[in-house]
Amino acid sequence: MPSWPERVTVEAPASSANLGPGFDALALALDLWLRVTVTPLDAGAESLTVEGEGKDDIGLDAGNRFLIGLEHGMEEFGLEPPVMRIEMRNEIPLARGLGSSAAASVAGLLAAQALAGEEMAEGRLLALATEIEGHPDNACAALMGGFVVVGERPARFDPPAALVAALFIPDLALRTADMREALPANVTHRDAAHNVGRTAMIVAALASGSRLDLLSAMADDRLHEPYRVAYFPQLPDLVRAALAAGALGAALSGAGSTVIALTDDEAVARRVAHAMAGTASGLDLPGRAVVVKPVRAGARVQPR
Repeated sequence: MPSWPERVTVEAPASSANLGPGFDALALALDLWLRVTVTPLDAGAESLTVEGEGKDDIGLDAGNRFLIGLEHGMEEFGLEPPVMRIEMRNEIPLARGLGSSAAASVAGLLAAQALAGEEMAEGRLLALATEIEGHPDNACAALMGGFVVVGERPARFDPPAALVAALFIPDLALRTADMREALPANVTHRDAAHNVGRTAMIVAALASGSRLDLLSAMADDRLHEPYRVAYFPQLPDLVRAALAAGALGAALSGAGSTVIALTDDEAVARRVAHAMAGTASGLDLPGRAVVVKPVRAGARVQPR
């Protein structure tokens, strides 16, 4: 039997993917965290306690992405997971387009490394997280932190220091699978070219930090948001409210239902959050507004 550490604590951040036209290619890590402590047990039954988001929904079942990540990681090292006591503290809303499943998968992989006392290359970690998630945008942001451009060789940048995100998080949960089914099988060359240009503007804005006005391109997507409005008809009004209140750009976060708006001023971000909340109330869409900063740090193992 391996000699397990007394306990392991890992954490991984939330993330917002797409940022409008950057469909499946862009993501930004956000200062909302999943923290998990794993304590190997010599005897007894495995247990799980959850505080915060998802406390009534996360269980010791086959759909638990943290356990899936941990099991994939342990298999990589040729080990069977120990019987564990698992304690989660979660700030990331579930099924709201904020990368909760990616954070859990990445946290599980890092926990496996810490339990095994071995490390995988970052590329292998991302490949495993992508295998679990099905696409790498949120997984890459959760693992690496900052602003990421996803491709064969992901590129990561520190987000501009002044950047602030206003989030409106509806009570409405949207399944990623349903939101992907809403997308057409084919798009026009005109729409694809349009999105390439707008995505390049967002990359220029966030990678340089000096042209944040280019974030206006976030609100100009043609590949996914126009089709997802069928499931989330309040989206255009929420984006308009954010822009009218001073946001530099606004878009659906991932597959939704969260709407993210970016600014370079915390007071403006609070005004934008308030405007989105007021608009949502008028649309009979319950939810809450939150202001958070992007984070440079990705998933990590806390020191013992």
